[in-house]
This record gives sequence, C-alpha cells and structure tokens, in this order.
Amino acid sequence: MKIAVIGSGNMGSSFVKQLRKAGHTVTVTSRNKASAQTLAKDHGATVVDASKLSDAEIIILATGAPDAIPALKAAGNLSGKVVVDITNPLTADYMGLTIGHSTSNAEEIAKAIPGIHLVKGFNTVFAQVLGAGGTLPNGEKITVFVAADDAAAKTSVTNLAQSMGFAVSDAGPLKNARYLEPLAGLNIYFGYGAGRGTGIFPTWVEAA
Repeated sequence: MKIAVIGSGNMGSSFVKQLRKAGHTVTVTSRNKASAQTLAKDHGATVVDASKLSDAEIIILATGAPDAIPALKAAGNLSGKVVVDITNPLTADYMGLTIGHSTSNAEEIAKAIPGIHLVKGFNTVFAQVLGAGGTLPNGEKITVFVAADDAAAKTSVTNLAQSMGFAVSDAGPLKNARYLEPLAGLNIYFGYGAGRGTGIFPTWVEAA
C-alpha cells in the first residue's frame, strides 16, 4: 500500500520503520526537513511536500495533538482520504487530558477537516513498542484499537495494522475515541508516572 506519514518524531519514525519493513511504499512529510530526510534515507522512504499527501491510500497523522489540524489543512483537499489519528490531547505534564467526556481530539479533527475518513488508532501504543514491531518475541501480538464511522476505512487500517504484525480490536464508532484517548493517558501514567517504562501496552483478555 501507499502510506504517507505526517511527522518525523518518535512515533513517525517508528511508523516509517515498521511500514517499510512490512513492504509498504512510504512517503513522509515533516516541518523538520532534516529529520525527515534522515528518516527517509535510513528506511527507504521518500520525503514529499504536504501537498503530495493526496497520492497516498492511507495518511498517518503522527503529530502532537495541537499540530494535527494545521498539518492536515496544509495538505490541501484530502476529501475521501483515510486518515489515521494517533494523537492524544495531553496536558503539558503528560499526566492529564485537555478535552474529553463530550468530545475527543479525533472528533475535533474530523469536524475541522470535513470529507476525510478518520480512524482513531495506534494512540495507545508507545513509540518504543511500535518501533519494535507488532509481535513480541514470545509470539504475543500487541493490540491496536481502531474506532471509525466508515467501515471501509476501518477495514483498511485494520489490514494495515495486521500487516505490521499487530492484533486489532474493533473499538466501535469514532465517538469511542473518547474512551481510547483516556486509555492512552492511563498507559502514559503507568509508563512515566508510575515508573513502569514504555515497554507496556493495554489489551483485553477473555476469561477462559
């Protein structure tokens, strides 16, 4: 698949690495041109301007929450495109959320950029976990939760995540990002606030 990654930070870099490893054609755009060039060179991706994102089948929004809407607006008309929102609306100390209950960052992005097929996903996975791949050495698969209103877009992102070795859990409609973003916040608390490190991830296990 043709995948575009917006952002060359920790999450963006991990995405580029794993997407290329899975055999996808990857383009990357970033405000940090030097970082994007290095990332692309290291993993066989291509750096493009934001205006070229419409050529991709799936766009991964790997920016901070405040930068998400401006980054998509810079890309011009993305109507009909599948966009994966991995952002979490964190406070400055990473120990809380700036919005929630009645909306989510995902829903706000969807409202601000009408016409895109927004899928919430990968927001509960640390960059360190993502960068190591979707399957653990013991064979256990890391869970990616996906929420979306468009069934075809959700299927596309599910297939993409599975191609990278992840297990996928259908989290329902996009409004359920109101649950996924706090879940990510809890994971971040466990990782940093409780000192458990970034090699952790949330999942659901069925009782026998």
